[in-house]
Amino acid sequence: MANKPSIPKGTRDFGPIEMAKRNYIFNTIRSVYELYGFQQIETPAQETLQTLMGKYGEEGDKLLFKILNSGDYLSKITDDELTERNTLRLASKICEKGLRYDLTVPFARYVVMHREELQLPFKRYQVQPVWRADRPQKGRYREFYQFDGDVVGSDSLINEVELMQIVDTVFTRFGVRVQIKINNRKILTGIAEVIGAADKIVDITVAIDKLDKIGIDAVNDELRNDGLTDEQIEKLQPIITLSGTNDEKLHTIAEVLKDSETGLKGVEETRYILSTLGSCPVSCPVSCDSVATPNLKLHNELQLDLTLARGLSYYTGAIFEVKALDTEMGSISGGGRYDNLTGIFGMPGLSGVGISFGVDRIYDVLNALDLYPKDSLQTSQLLFINFGEKETAYCLPIVAKVRAAGIRTELYPDAAKMKKQMAYANAKQIPFVALAGESEMAEGKITLKNMLTGEQVMLTPEELTNSIL
Repeated sequence: MANKPSIPKGTRDFGPIEMAKRNYIFNTIRSVYELYGFQQIETPAQETLQTLMGKYGEEGDKLLFKILNSGDYLSKITDDELTERNTLRLASKICEKGLRYDLTVPFARYVVMHREELQLPFKRYQVQPVWRADRPQKGRYREFYQFDGDVVGSDSLINEVELMQIVDTVFTRFGVRVQIKINNRKILTGIAEVIGAADKIVDITVAIDKLDKIGIDAVNDELRNDGLTDEQIEKLQPIITLSGTNDEKLHTIAEVLKDSETGLKGVEETRYILSTLGSCPVSCPVSCDSVATPNLKLHNELQLDLTLARGLSYYTGAIFEVKALDTEMGSISGGGRYDNLTGIFGMPGLSGVGISFGVDRIYDVLNALDLYPKDSLQTSQLLFINFGEKETAYCLPIVAKVRAAGIRTELYPDAAKMKKQMAYANAKQIPFVALAGESEMAEGKITLKNMLTGEQVMLTPEELTNSIL
């Protein structure tokens, strides 16, 4: 007996209903990006490991899916190397490519390769799957979609302001209450400087980024294992547990960082973004019609969170993260500024800032909160019943006219029993059924049945179209 087929852990199939929901997400985000002048690109699923490695930090590198070289990939491996079983060294020799980990690094590579074709600042959006060899769990998959928007070639903080407006607008249109958290890597660098651990900035940011997941004691243990002294860890405590309003936090951290030029620059940038946008309580009424209120204030709360670190090592300025308030889920959007990313590919000095929407997590949030509009499922609107060859020949031209009017229409392909065809319409939640028998054909009309009310009426093809539109 053949084994039952399965799919890899951390991946999912999506049927017609699921795909309709996902397309609703894609179309909503796409429409908002385009309001702000973003244009779409795509990049290959595979990138060279030279492009990918070293861009996500040590932990990120471990989560890269590597692709074996074609052919005899062991031909250049010695018996001693096989016996040694050094996985990293072997991988560097038998794998030249990997599946993309995110869309930002491939985008940086794209910008460098196509620089002469681009008008700067270049505003791109991109929706494609990415892969991470992570442990599958709720809201965390090994294959998932991201929907990114980035601006390169501009240092202006107006870009950060507009990205926050985009995030706010997208989730307002979804009807999802979110909290948008903001920090700045310059502030984190300044903190590392003032506690005397400037060389440990990466270790510090990776550790405190886990605060929500593992708690303060585990974070402190990790910092200690990374080589920070108890005195340095003690100095960190009041900073990473800071509370109060955004203005109060900024005032306090500015005092703490008064001797750090880098840290104060981060405070200045953050103050500009917060003051330009303003903020309002998360109880503000949701309006799906507006992109942003005239005074730039957001519908959702924008909170300064000094524990937000965004583990990716390429961020250099403002960093963002978004969490849903009404259901348990991890980050559903995030991003930040990266001044040095294209420099890795030989083009220094080209600044960029971007955000990424986690489509799969947003999908789960909208499911959990039952927020999909009924018309987003895009089922067929009309089914023509098939009574036989003569009736089908009569219906086909009418079907074509109805479709030309933009009505999603099916003609049942087989002359099956009426009960079976009606069951098909019910199963697909098709609201109208069209019937054409001898009497209808004699009068040049169609009987239209409303599947919700049971009402039937005989109409001309033109009346049929107008009644559904």
